[in-house]
Amino acid sequence: MSIYGEGLYQEPGGAIHDGIDRSREQLARGAWEPTLPDGRTLLPVPTSESKAPRVSSIYALTKFDQERMCLITGNARGIPTVALRLFNTYGPRQALSNPYTGVLAIFAARLLNRNRPTVFEDGRQQRDFVSVYDVARAFCLALTSPGAVGQVINVGSGRPITIARLAQRLAAALGKPEIEPHVTSRHRVGDIRHCFADIELAKTVLGYEPKVTLDEGLREYTTWLSRQAAEDRVEDARRELDIRGLTI
Repeated sequence: MSIYGEGLYQEPGGAIHDGIDRSREQLARGAWEPTLPDGRTLLPVPTSESKAPRVSSIYALTKFDQERMCLITGNARGIPTVALRLFNTYGPRQALSNPYTGVLAIFAARLLNRNRPTVFEDGRQQRDFVSVYDVARAFCLALTSPGAVGQVINVGSGRPITIARLAQRLAAALGKPEIEPHVTSRHRVGDIRHCFADIELAKTVLGYEPKVTLDEGLREYTTWLSRQAAEDRVEDARRELDIRGLTI
């Protein structure tokens, strides 16, 4: 999903915008929400596969390259190929000591060491978290769905949550509700504000329906976490960002 950059937005009059960016000047003054040039606010809406890619990081660029290479090769060689655009995937066995893995695992590493999860901006940015079990089912469905060949398909839960609220829910699920997230009020270069999945195409083409709610997923995840140890390397990663001028 990183290839989308910012997700889709709707203006008060109803028009949809798919090319929204935030300027460095805007971010430097802590104005986090995207706006129209005339200052009108925008409402984030589910992002569908019709949105044009707008990569905002080298990581996102590599994902777009991989997707296009697979689809081009599949078409040229007659190899049935499907590209699944995964949203934020979480679940047991996710690497906990790698500060560049998924945000939920990073928060888990902090909490297991009784440290506050670090949240950029104001914590109100929205993402879509999907269980690894739902993702695995989507892959199985893609392998057996002829109508999916040649398509790119979102795989997510279709339900947004703010990053700050996610940190609070994970802390509560781990029995540590007193550990509140540390909201930095700083921007990390390459980060977007809002992006969550429109999964209608996955439902229609794959017969996909997410089955694991976030509450159910967090219960299993924290049961697994209770048996794990994690090295918290988040501060090292944060210092590296600061040294390289990648925070605003």
